[in-house]
Amino acid sequence: MSASRQSLWARVGGWLAAGVVAATLAGCATGGNMGTDPLPSWNDGASKQAIVDFVRDVTKEGSPNYVAPSQRIATFDNDGTLWVEQPIYTQFALMIAQLKAAKPRPEWVNNPTYKALMADDMKTAMAGGEKALLGLLFQANSGMSVDDYDKAIRQWFATARHPTLKRPYTELVYQPQLELLKYLRANGFKTFIVSGGTMEAMRPWAEEVYGIPPEQVVGSSQTIKYDVATGKLMREPSLFFLDDGPGKPVGINLHIGQRPILAFGNSDGDMHMLKYTTDGPGRRLGLIVHHDDAQREFAYDRQSSMGKLDKALDQAPANKWIVVSMKKDWKQVFPSAK
Repeated sequence: MSASRQSLWARVGGWLAAGVVAATLAGCATGGNMGTDPLPSWNDGASKQAIVDFVRDVTKEGSPNYVAPSQRIATFDNDGTLWVEQPIYTQFALMIAQLKAAKPRPEWVNNPTYKALMADDMKTAMAGGEKALLGLLFQANSGMSVDDYDKAIRQWFATARHPTLKRPYTELVYQPQLELLKYLRANGFKTFIVSGGTMEAMRPWAEEVYGIPPEQVVGSSQTIKYDVATGKLMREPSLFFLDDGPGKPVGINLHIGQRPILAFGNSDGDMHMLKYTTDGPGRRLGLIVHHDDAQREFAYDRQSSMGKLDKALDQAPANKWIVVSMKKDWKQVFPSAK
């Protein structure tokens, strides 16, 4: 082979090698191997494309919107965003079971919320507001150590089933969101749960189900007291912090210490978290799950007593929040049955 032909083939080989490297890097930028779809349970469309474009933009070095890995914070609401919240919040089902199993207290006898819960009348029970309901429910598991409560949570989730879908609650997580969490982490994001539910009720299983470790779970919290005599953390019968509505940005500041660049919610209770996120400088992304699929899950929004989506839905266009249609944007809702 002539020297000139050898030189030509050397250049061609270099071009091909460079192309393979570039393609490989492109595959890494989408959180998977070349030619694979990191979000297979998402239908192709504007919502999926907005997510992919955002991730590529903020993770590409040299991009004017590049964000350093240490600042790639993504927050997700839990109920209705990562898993099912109808007909009642999962934690309410858990706490009602605890309340029914607890020995009745004299102060509960004439409590209308208690009577309603015993009759499985959630409409009446919710009439006094979430704080009143939580106050009563917290009384049922007060006096327990944090470790004993952790065991009780694990035991309940091991046997409890959803009343209509008849599957364990930890199987009623949304497959598209599991893929999104994995995709974000593959691209240098740190993913957090920021929920109105209590941290203690989510931390025992969040890492196994979502890949989110306990220290990255932000939520409401019951008052905890350290008992010097026993060396145990004990649960008190009162609400310490409500991580919902305007409380969510406060919870983010207290536990995370950084403003997220991506936030995903599904209700008016997430509106302040979305606003706090997208009001920051640089490129940011706010997303809302719209439950509009009665066939595969539930359809609800403005009139729902659980996960009401009204004001946030109205404010989405002005804030450029992406409204994700469960019916149109998700190929699959839940993971395949085990």
